[in-house]
Amino acid sequence: MDHDPIPDARALVRERYPQAWWAVLAGSVLTALRTPGSDLDLVVVLPLGDPLAPRRESLVFRDWPAELFVHDEQSLEHWLGMEHAARKPTLHRMVGAGVALVGNPADWQERCRKVLETGPDPLPPTQRDLVRYGLTDLLDDLTHATDPGERRVIAAALWTDAAHQLLAAANCWNGTGKWLLRELRALDADLAERWLRARDDEAATALFAREVLDRLGGPLFDGFTAVAPRPGPPMQPTPPRGSAALPPIAPDRP
Repeated sequence: MDHDPIPDARALVRERYPQAWWAVLAGSVLTALRTPGSDLDLVVVLPLGDPLAPRRESLVFRDWPAELFVHDEQSLEHWLGMEHAARKPTLHRMVGAGVALVGNPADWQERCRKVLETGPDPLPPTQRDLVRYGLTDLLDDLTHATDPGERRVIAAALWTDAAHQLLAAANCWNGTGKWLLRELRALDADLAERWLRARDDEAATALFAREVLDRLGGPLFDGFTAVAPRPGPPMQPTPPRGSAALPPIAPDRP
């Protein structure tokens, strides 16, 4: 698609959710990063208690692939809080940087921008120790594994985890997929490039992970303890409708 996505996105919202209080269009379709495969990423907020919220749906509209993240203000509040705790502010970015299609999202946009600028909460000591322990364990597995296939799998897991934990150590927002690389580049472009070069090099991956581990306080195994909450009484599981559980109501990518 090579034309302006905003009129089509606005028409989609008005056709599918005419009751919307406000809606924004976000994502790479609005930027220089737009590709032929870019879709319409929309956050749509309905009146409080609307039975159509919260939900996530994907569809094709006027030849555009579109993903809609539909909320009322109560569910939006909940999912923004979940994102903040997970340190992956995808929905914050969509709202904060989105283009208003209907209604007036200005207050919510300002709030999301402030959260993005402030950054995530620092890792608590227990979480930092858990991260150190996990990286230590992966490094140990890579050091001692003899099966070539296992070594490749361990190195791939270590490569990805080291990037996530580097962002945590620097108290930066995290991401998945392309946003993991974007966050690393925002932190340190040279470091991000070195991480990319280490992708298929086990020794370079291990070296990168050790540097991240040192930033977090060094290896941790002897003396590590993690206390878990005691489970409540057993509950009878309710099987989901259909063959798969529902996807999250917040985007896993911007």
